[in-house]
Amino acid sequence: MYFQRYYLGCLAHASYMIADEATGIAAVVDPQRDIDQYLRDAADQGFQIKYVFLTHFHADFVAGHIELRDRAGAEIYLGSRAQATYDFKPAKDGDVIEFGTVRFRVLETPGHTPEGISLLVYDLATNDQQPHAVLTGDTLFIGDVGRPDLLASIGVTADELADMLYDSLHDKLLPLPDETLVYPAHGAGSMCGKNLSTEAYSTIGDQRKYNYALQPMTREEFKAIVTAEQPEAPDYFAHDAVLNMQDRPSLDASMQKSLQPLSLDRVLELQAAGAQVLDVRSDSDFAGAHLQNSINIHLEGKYATWCGTILSKDQPVVVVADEGREEEAIMRLGRIGFDHVAGFLEKGPLSLQDRDDVVRGTQRITARALADQLVGDEPPLVVDVRTPNEWKQSHIEGSLNLPLNQLAERVGELPQDRTLVVHCRSGYRSSLAASLLARDGLADVYDLVGGIDAWQASHLPQVEGDAPACKLS
Repeated sequence: MYFQRYYLGCLAHASYMIADEATGIAAVVDPQRDIDQYLRDAADQGFQIKYVFLTHFHADFVAGHIELRDRAGAEIYLGSRAQATYDFKPAKDGDVIEFGTVRFRVLETPGHTPEGISLLVYDLATNDQQPHAVLTGDTLFIGDVGRPDLLASIGVTADELADMLYDSLHDKLLPLPDETLVYPAHGAGSMCGKNLSTEAYSTIGDQRKYNYALQPMTREEFKAIVTAEQPEAPDYFAHDAVLNMQDRPSLDASMQKSLQPLSLDRVLELQAAGAQVLDVRSDSDFAGAHLQNSINIHLEGKYATWCGTILSKDQPVVVVADEGREEEAIMRLGRIGFDHVAGFLEKGPLSLQDRDDVVRGTQRITARALADQLVGDEPPLVVDVRTPNEWKQSHIEGSLNLPLNQLAERVGELPQDRTLVVHCRSGYRSSLAASLLARDGLADVYDLVGGIDAWQASHLPQVEGDAPACKLS
């Protein structure tokens, strides 16, 4: 049996290709939308990808089942409770799919979503009685379980899903042999849970011992603990869950439409008509010079997640990137179903030379310079755009905690007549925040270089613990 795990770090997403080496038949489970790596590896190994499984309708990315159907001829399998606009094989509890020495046995494991399944994987050449592994999708993670409160499926409450999750874990997964390997669809950094491990795999036995959600507790205690302190889910999650149910255009078709060079004049026309200009360069490059009213989301961070959180799905997007990185920026938007890209700025930032009328910069300030200003006669207001949990751990005294994902809707709370200094942990989110504030008309905004990390490295005073936040009068 051939078993390959693929991991997409920016989305903390794991997918799998499993094949029988004798017959050359392969299955891909929970693929990402850009499928070239599966096709390339299958060709290298002499495999035919015959099956593609979704363990559930993912909310944090658009899966590649449509692409594998169209390019590889793969047959799509979904849980039997799934409803989709494309043809698929409904997989119900106990169903078996065998190819050569590989056997999949379906476990219906609703809870994260109603249609969720897990796949028991048997290597029949080694042991046809006990499973080698279980692919748990978003039902069971390493160190956590799938959150039941995303409400990706309309008409089912978080309480109902939590009940389903409890039963799936205790009736389907925990009875498996201790040595069964556990391979989930996400790792640390995913918003589909709150305590995910960085480990690629575990065993049922270890999860029974160490996973907080699998410890002995009542059903009601379980429901309370798995719904508490979950990260706020971006708005695009519901959008992606719906796309995964639909027979939509492929990523190739979307890229062909979106990968269009645009002159600066054309970009300005689109911007004036409501298009969003997305600058994907580093915070330092963006600060030096950028197109007015553009939004900075750097490719090297949690690019797709922040694009999905900040950008509108209703207005076209124009990408500004260093030459050669436009395709990557647009493809990664396609991974989360943002196919409404009008094109990219031809020649990237080089197009802005000699156009001082439309070029802007971001004011930046060092930690020590900020410390001096805070004890002056007219101190700036420090706006901390980290999460509330980060802010509680340590923050600059007198700062206002305004999480980045709430900034656009709460910008009206900020004073127009006072200098603002925005910061995050290291500078990634604060550059995005500063660009949003500038777009919304706040002129006197500074970005703290290096964020709270630089403040702490300079041994400047900070408040630790759950101290009262700054309140605006």
